[in-house]
Amino acid sequence: MVNQHEDPLQQYRAKRATERTPEPAGVVSGEPGRLYVMQKHAATRMHWDLRLELGGTLKSWAVPKGPSYDQADKRLAVQVEDHPIEYADFEGIIPEGNYGAGAVIVWDRGTWEPVEDPVAGLEKGKLLFELHGHKLKGRWTLVKIKKSEKDWLLIKERDGLMTPGGREVPEESVLSGRTVEELRDGRDLAGPIRAELERLKVPKRVVRVDDVDIMLAESVEEPFTRDGWLFELKLDGYRILAELTEGRVRLVTRRGNEANGSFPEIVRAVAALPYRHIIIDGEVVATDDQGRPSFQRLQQRARFLRPTEIRRATLENPVSFYAFDFLAFEDRDLRGLPLTERKRLLRELLPPAGQVHYVDHFEREGERLFGEVSKLGLEGIVAKRADAVYQGGRSPHWLKMRVDQSDDFVVVGYTEPKGSRTGLGALHLADYVDGVLTYAGRAGSGFKERELADLRQELEQKRRPTPPCVGPLPTGADTCWVEPELVCEVRYKEFTDEELLRQPVFLRFRDDKKPEECVRRNPEQLEELVEEAPAPVAASVGSERKLQLSNLEKIFWPEDGYTKGDLVEYYRAISPWLLPYLRERPVVLTRYPDGIAGKSFFQKDAPGFAPEWLRTVKIWSEETEREIDYFVADNEAALVYLANSASIPLHIWLSSVGTLERPDWCVIDLDPKGAPFTDVVQVALTLHQLCEEVGLPNFAKTSGSTGIHVLVPVGRLLTYEQSRSFGELLSQIVVSRASAISTVVRAIQRRDGKVYLDYVQNGYGRLLVAPFSVRPLPGAPVSMPVSWEEVTPELDPKGFTIKTAVERMQRKGDPMAPLREVGVDLMEVLQKLERIQRK
Repeated sequence: MVNQHEDPLQQYRAKRATERTPEPAGVVSGEPGRLYVMQKHAATRMHWDLRLELGGTLKSWAVPKGPSYDQADKRLAVQVEDHPIEYADFEGIIPEGNYGAGAVIVWDRGTWEPVEDPVAGLEKGKLLFELHGHKLKGRWTLVKIKKSEKDWLLIKERDGLMTPGGREVPEESVLSGRTVEELRDGRDLAGPIRAELERLKVPKRVVRVDDVDIMLAESVEEPFTRDGWLFELKLDGYRILAELTEGRVRLVTRRGNEANGSFPEIVRAVAALPYRHIIIDGEVVATDDQGRPSFQRLQQRARFLRPTEIRRATLENPVSFYAFDFLAFEDRDLRGLPLTERKRLLRELLPPAGQVHYVDHFEREGERLFGEVSKLGLEGIVAKRADAVYQGGRSPHWLKMRVDQSDDFVVVGYTEPKGSRTGLGALHLADYVDGVLTYAGRAGSGFKERELADLRQELEQKRRPTPPCVGPLPTGADTCWVEPELVCEVRYKEFTDEELLRQPVFLRFRDDKKPEECVRRNPEQLEELVEEAPAPVAASVGSERKLQLSNLEKIFWPEDGYTKGDLVEYYRAISPWLLPYLRERPVVLTRYPDGIAGKSFFQKDAPGFAPEWLRTVKIWSEETEREIDYFVADNEAALVYLANSASIPLHIWLSSVGTLERPDWCVIDLDPKGAPFTDVVQVALTLHQLCEEVGLPNFAKTSGSTGIHVLVPVGRLLTYEQSRSFGELLSQIVVSRASAISTVVRAIQRRDGKVYLDYVQNGYGRLLVAPFSVRPLPGAPVSMPVSWEEVTPELDPKGFTIKTAVERMQRKGDPMAPLREVGVDLMEVLQKLERIQRK
């Protein structure tokens, strides 16, 4: 569980140290958070002490039978004298001869909120309040019994947490993990752990936190399912090593900085653990109102430096420590133990409820867990080898897979560029909240430099003097507002408390989506993460290539009933005709783990856990400044693997491995965007006629959607830039011949309902949907090669689907097959085109 955030303590210390922040006037203990504690007390009679902070003291009631979640259990609560605030953390033995002699544990702790005026409630004998503890939650009432000054009833109010018959809660202290009986009898909780380490022959070596080189995870893009691996939730928190030595605690950040002052509630909880020396690894986490980890709230906590601010923050914005590894115990070094053993011992070490949480794990089923985590909007998962030892630095034995949310937003403005950047600085975004277009933030990354100038030109034509949306609008002089007509897809982490996007990255424009369709989703509540799922199906493809095919019965096309198994079987059956177009060519996937109605994501990088027999090729990316490990699907097994990864369309490069700088084909994409398909056919035939005139071989395929792709071979004789110029020349001549129905204007709003000849796709790294590729559209259409005799007004692209394509190929063969072999005399073709252009 590693995060890449900067150390927030160091970010803010230098800034806040020079600021003069006035002390709060008399620390009000707590709007909205007042301290609540429930202590279990083995005095003459066992009872529970309920304590609620009010007016600088702890109002207290002794509850002989303890609290109950059943409303029918009206528990007697005898009001006793007020206690000082400091008593809330007391856990220990009150010696004989003193009032209340006996053992006391902190049974529960948290905050409380009065539903009505608490002072008036105490006076009239009815106090209604909400508890936010580790064990007790929800709404409760204290009602005074008539004719009694001290006797009250503690009753659970009817809410979603009220449970007829009550519910079991852990009896251990939320601080030390001891029961009151274990404390009273002086039981040594360290003894069993000590004996277990002796049995495991753990080496004797005293480890200090300064000796530990923290273990980090490597990033991979895709989850996996594999025996021998454990999977944990990835928490959006702050990495901490916690050391306890003879009652003294040190919280040390990943960068070696002390964090005790910022998180006193964690210091208190670790200090209460009844052990001489331990080191545990984990994350400090703050949660939002839905219980999700929120790094923004954690940053807010880290800003506070003054003790009074920090104390108030422990109530208003508390944090917890999620422990996932156990490194040292007394004089033993546990780092050489397998992870499963370290976690088993860690579970025994920690309280079952409290400020320090044990991070549970799920075995083997990483893909299933990742899918559920994605639905819940959590950060991701971490995969760890079950037998891995703890070793410093990044390790392939720990792998992190991050979930990025993505949604569509309306472009409502842009900012002027700064520095060396051209075009624009960022896009202002909005979406609809309760029917109102509401500002959502801005995205300034994810753009390609060559696209910015064209985008700026298009946006300038849509400028307006006032913002088209409401919300926390930017006020800078560099902001320009535009009509809300364009839609783009953006990847982001979450919405902040200010309802703005966190870390948004532009992905692409959505010409297929209307602005009013961009509606903000409501956050989902946390729920059980893992449900029963079908076991993977073993499959053999080829001689020694075995695959685990999973979720084959999952519906991928809801309207048609087609499943993931249908997708896999289609790609297996079509492979004799598809593979020739894939061989020696980098492939990019678009994955739909929940089918076409769910979210999708691109995948270029092959994960480290891909089968060894699956071929990949490393290509340097200037955009990301690193090598990307592309798939190369050159056999049936590789194709089945990609389909089983829920990749519906397959996109390929226009050039081959070994000659990546020089394309094999020049492509012109005929894009209607509102024009009738008969116009697409007419433009395609005009282009075909031009190619025939100049002796240029040319081939057509449906896009699988509403367009047609025309491919002409260029035989690796041109660079990508030259190929693009060649496509532009062909397109301009076609437009001159069919100007009423065709255009080379890129902006949709300026096309006037004409077919767009897109030659810009002829660029290094640009992609083409592969022939026979399935599209994520109703009916499961495929991109089908067609003969020019079939390109008529009667051509119906929707007729080519995963249910009809294989039979068609068996009957007719591939009319585009010569594309891969035919030669071309480009010099003669260019000379003829120039003569035509001059005319």
